[in-house]
Formats: sequence, structure tokens, C-alpha cells
Amino acid sequence: MNKIWIFLITTSIIFLIFKSPESVFLGMLSATQNALTLSLTLCGIYAIWLGLLGIAEQCGLNQKLANLFKPLIKKLFDCPDDKTAGLIALNLSSNMLGIGNASTVMGIKAMKGLDKGTNTATRAMIMLIVINATSIQLLPTTVIGMRSALNSANPTDIVLPSIIATAVSTVSGVLLVLIISKLINHYKKNKKAKGNL
Repeated sequence: MNKIWIFLITTSIIFLIFKSPESVFLGMLSATQNALTLSLTLCGIYAIWLGLLGIAEQCGLNQKLANLFKPLIKKLFDCPDDKTAGLIALNLSSNMLGIGNASTVMGIKAMKGLDKGTNTATRAMIMLIVINATSIQLLPTTVIGMRSALNSANPTDIVLPSIIATAVSTVSGVLLVLIISKLINHYKKNKKAKGNL
């Protein structure tokens, strides 16, 4: 794969140099400036939200969220303990606020809590991955930050469409996991019953 990327980059630079060399350097300088501006904007947004999440965690908000969502989390994830339920609650709330990178650590710890040591992904582990991948975005901070860095007239225009689209994707993902896990359990029961005959 590295060879393919090197070939593509080298070929494109050679063609650009022979066609219009001045545009290569202008493009490189412009892209570097845009990347730096975007990175600084996103750093500011992440600093604010990570700080707020740190305060929330120290205030015990994750435990309160876990208690609030405990019936739903227990039903969806078969949590072995309250600590794992708290990690899942914090992971889901971080994703809902659009700071998926901040929720990664909690997601990994929650996944370890859901692991039953069988070297096989359980339904709860698959459910966590699906919900993280489809995650409802109440406040898509990363995309708003990118739109704002690129001088969008109204960077928050995407909030309502984002909520609708991600809600549909999350509900669909959860339903698919539940349906497929029931089909797998039904198949295993039938196979076991046939083996006992």
C-alpha cells in the first residue's frame, strides 16, 4: 500500500511541476496554512469539551448518568457491574456531544469490562461498537469547528439534520444487532437440539 501511495504522490507532483510549477508551491503553502488553522480551531474546541468532561467526571456526573440510563444500559449491554455501566454512559454522552476522540478511552475501558474472556465478541461488545459507530450527535462539535474554520456563514446549520440522520442510524444499528443476535441464538438452539437427537 505504501508503494501505491508513493507512486501516486510522485506522479501527481511530476505532472504538476511540468504543467504549472508555480501552482504546486502555492497549493502546498495554502494547504499547510489551512491545515494549521483547522488544527488550532479544533484544539480549542477539544480543550473546552475535554475540560468540561474532566470536571463532570470529577463531580460524579458519569455515575449519575449511569444511574439515569442504567435500565437502558443493562438491557442493551448486559453490564457485569456499575463501573462498566458508568464508563458506557460517559462514552455515549461524549459521542452525543460530538467529541468521539474524548470518548475513546472510556470506550476501551468499557469494552474490557464487557469482555468475558472467551476471545469472542459478545452481543454487548458488538452493541457498543455499533452505537459508537452510528452515535447520535446532539452537538457535532468537530464538524461545527471545521465549518467555522472554513468561514461558513452559519456553522451550526447542520445540527438538526445531524440529529435526525444519526438518530435513524443509531436506532437502525441497535435493531439490527438485536435481530441478528436473536437469529444466531435461535440457530444455535436448533443446532444443539438436532445434535441431541
